[in-house]
Amino acid sequence: MSRIVKIFDTTLRDGEQSPGCSMNLKEKLEMAKQLERLRIDVIEAGFAIASPGDFESVQLVANEIKNATVASLARSTEKDISTAYEALKGAVNPRIHYFLATSDIHMEYKLRMSPEAVLEKAIAMAKFARNLCGEVEFSAEDASRTRPEFLYRVLEGVINQGVTIVNVPDTVGYTTPGEYFKFIEGIRNNVPNIDKATISVHVHDDLGLGVANSLAAIQAGAGQVECTVNGIGERAGNAALEEIVMALKTRYDVYQVDTNIDTTQIYRSSRLLSKLTGVRVQPNKAIVGENAFAHESGIHQHGMMANKETYEIMTPESIGLKENKMVLGKHSGKHAFVDKLTSLGYSLSEEEILDLFNQFKVLADKKKVISDKDILALVEQKQLAIPEVYSLDRFVISTGNTISTAATIRLRKNGDLIEGVSLADGPISAGFKAISELVDCELTLIDYGVTAVTDGTDAQGEAQVKISDGTHVYHGRGLSTDIIDASLKAYVDAVNQMLYIKESQGQEEFGSKL
Repeated sequence: MSRIVKIFDTTLRDGEQSPGCSMNLKEKLEMAKQLERLRIDVIEAGFAIASPGDFESVQLVANEIKNATVASLARSTEKDISTAYEALKGAVNPRIHYFLATSDIHMEYKLRMSPEAVLEKAIAMAKFARNLCGEVEFSAEDASRTRPEFLYRVLEGVINQGVTIVNVPDTVGYTTPGEYFKFIEGIRNNVPNIDKATISVHVHDDLGLGVANSLAAIQAGAGQVECTVNGIGERAGNAALEEIVMALKTRYDVYQVDTNIDTTQIYRSSRLLSKLTGVRVQPNKAIVGENAFAHESGIHQHGMMANKETYEIMTPESIGLKENKMVLGKHSGKHAFVDKLTSLGYSLSEEEILDLFNQFKVLADKKKVISDKDILALVEQKQLAIPEVYSLDRFVISTGNTISTAATIRLRKNGDLIEGVSLADGPISAGFKAISELVDCELTLIDYGVTAVTDGTDAQGEAQVKISDGTHVYHGRGLSTDIIDASLKAYVDAVNQMLYIKESQGQEEFGSKL
């Protein structure tokens, strides 16, 4: 039997530390459930002590996820570790993941601790954590720049106290594949008790080598790789989960390694994360980019028609990318609609199905042909909905290239109608300004964009809006065949997100982790 490498996903923790990639509680749970469908081995749900909000999100994910290990990050303090365990104790398979820097530069300038003190602290916290939780992972922060002899002592010491996973991250994305291979080999050959633990790697992409370094570590014997969907993360991001998994699958002849991942859930996971964060992958992104399976060159198209393997080393279906057209219209029945939802991998309640079916009927009146992507967009919009304080009731825009644009916006606020008018340079600016005045809040537009869900002039537009109240950034989404309608809905959604988040407790920012 081939060796199985475990996939540790840190999208909800390290990934969320990317600027603009924060998620609310409902969004984190939805992403965690998708990671469970992806068959991730370990989901790092967050950093429990960072804030009451982080604690709540770790606790919620731990209580809801049944088929994956759920981990929480902790610094090397009893308070951090105890808090992590409190958040995790409802999990079927909990894991405490604590870390301590081991490189000379980190010990001297960040920790201001001697190597012997660091060694003593790492071992003491291993013992403390192991007495709370059956599964403990230790991370030697900045391991790739740590003196090997000292690292071997630290790893041996924590393993002796019951740590069963030792993570040796390339925290600053500094190493190269050849170096990292030898680095992992050195650990295997020089840590006497390494056979009692799994070697894990967590690689950042500062030099664009995150995936290459992760694959080199796997070849050298690493048994767990830590990564994120779409490669999001601090600075230049983390090694991309989808690239590692598909490299191992496509080039099994080279790596001779399997994972437990259901690769047909990769595209859906990527798409959901983009919708949650408002951060889209570039078109030429490996595996999940819009152009990954597109062929424009005449030579390429000719080869593809003769044999797809001429230019495709994997199939779109292998990552869950389907382009089947669903020719349903306003006369189509609910049964056919439910069959399509089932074929797309959704199992929804009767109430959710009825609501989506009604939305589908409205869409079918506006579009001649509805594709899988249209249905996916409707489902995702429904799943990510939060309680609405405000909703868009109607709008009228008067615009032209020789007049000032006037936007008349009517909102529902907890059932009551409120209306306002605003002037600006264009229909979107005027509409956003009117909404800001109606909700009586000074808001700054940080980012805005609209993308077509499918091709054609009747395509649905997905609008993404990011606004700031001067303290935090909030992300809103809107969907409509009218891009102005989609844009206004996205702005209102961002306002609702702001109110929803402000109802919960604020989050304390922590710096770089691992």
